[in-house]
Order: sequence, then C-alpha cells, then structure tokens
Amino acid sequence: MNSVLCLSHFGIPYGMAHFKTLKAWQHAERLAIDCVRTSKGFPDYEQSALADQLRRACYSVPLNIAEGNTRYGSRDARRFFDTARGSLAEVETILGMARQLEYITAAEFGRLEALTDETGRTLYGLLRKVSGAAGKLPIPRAS
Repeated sequence: MNSVLCLSHFGIPYGMAHFKTLKAWQHAERLAIDCVRTSKGFPDYEQSALADQLRRACYSVPLNIAEGNTRYGSRDARRFFDTARGSLAEVETILGMARQLEYITAAEFGRLEALTDETGRTLYGLLRKVSGAAGKLPIPRAS
C-alpha cells in the first residue's frame, strides 16, 4: 500500500498533503502560539475579554485549516478555510486594538502583523487552489 493510500485511512483524501505540510497551517500555528504568549501581557481586566477573544480567534485559524484539509469535498474544505480567513481578520482587528490601547508595543505589533500578513497570503493561496476545484459555491438559503 502506498503512503497516499495509507493517509486516506486517517481522513486525508487521496492526493492531498497532510495539513502539517501546508504553509498556511504552519504560519497559522506560529501566529496562534505567538498571539497566546502576547495575550498573557494584556492587563488583568482584559484577560476574560479582549485577551480571551484573541486566544479563541487565533486558535481557530490553524484548527479550521487542519479540519478543512481533511474534508473530501473541495466545497466543504473551502467552508473551513473561509472560516479560518474570517478568524484571521478577527485576530488582525484585535491586534490593532491592542496596539492602540497600548497593550502591546509597536515592535510586537509589527512582528505579529507581519506574521498575520504571511498567514493571510498563504491561506488565500490555499483558498484559490481549492476554489479552482470547487467552482462556485451555492447561494445560501434564508432560514
């Protein structure tokens, strides 16, 4: 049995790389770790508010990339990658507010912003690749 076939037994579709090999996932994991470390320096009164929101948003990015990568249909995968992209925008927004509130230094903000940008670029490339395979998504129905 070849390695691609073996991977399919673990939920990875035939021919798709393991999520840990994806640059988007690698950048997102680094961003999540760095943001969590940074959030520990937020004031105590922000630990259950803005710091917690940053942690949840930054965890969501690599988690959704990993889950999307294990989906068999490209439309289903795209849904998770889109969620990761939305969470990344949330991380970017929170970091901007934290900088304006002086919870993080300009240098720390610059470093995290660069990592956020790199994560966004690689995630966008992943979305483009999957979108080419998925075609257009159906229009959501109102509930």
